Parts: sequence; C-alpha cells; structure tokens
Amino acid sequence: MNEHVHTTSELTKNQALVMGALSQSDSPLSAYTILDHLRDDGFRAPLQVYRALDKLVEFGLVHRLESLNAFVACRHPGCDAHQAIAFMICETCGQVNEISDTSLAERLKQLASKAGFALKKSTVELRGICSNCQAA
Repeated sequence: MNEHVHTTSELTKNQALVMGALSQSDSPLSAYTILDHLRDDGFRAPLQVYRALDKLVEFGLVHRLESLNAFVACRHPGCDAHQAIAFMICETCGQVNEISDTSLAERLKQLASKAGFALKKSTVELRGICSNCQAA
C-alpha cells in the first residue's frame, strides 16, 4: 500500500516547487507551462516536471485532467480516499472546479459491476460553461 504524503513539508524540493506552481495557478497547467514557470528555479528538462507530477498525483495532491492534458492542485484534502472525483471544466474561461459525490461513485460502481468490471477509482470530466460565463 502506498504511503500518502499529506503536507508540502514532506515533499522533495522539485515536488514542492511544482506543487507551488499548481497551487498558485487559477487554471490547470501543462507540464511544459510548469517547466517555463520553474526555469529560474533550476528546472531544465520536462522529465524533472513529469517525475514530480507523477509523485504528486500518486500522493493525491494533484490531479491530471486527461481531456486537457494538464494538471491541477487538489482543492479537497483527503480526496484520494474518494472513489469518484469529478471536474467541471468551463470551456469559456478555463476554470476548473473539483467535486466529489457519493451517489455518483455508487452509480458508477453499479454500472461497472453490472458489466463485470471491478471499479477501483474513477475521474469524470464535465465540460460546459460556468455560471459566471453564463451570466456575462
């Protein structure tokens, strides 16, 4: 079983820098954008960023948004314990909101079970327009 790191004080220097870049961003960042932000901190190769991101995802501190090929800092501490996580992605402003819903998790588990699939964890990405952009 993986040991989860829950505080930034337990991260390596590179992991802490990547986590800081994601935490300060209002929108998802690609690995190359993170690399550009951290060049002055000694980052020279994408592999440095990807290694740090892999560990941060493993620790549950960062999520990868497949449809955007980008990463976001987790806004819900301890969400790695949830079986289903959903992200609402605004196609107008790029804002991402993280949500977790027990009934969604149960329904997905039921659908998977009905198909003979043992679901461990799921990530749902909802794309649309946020309330702020709808009002504008």
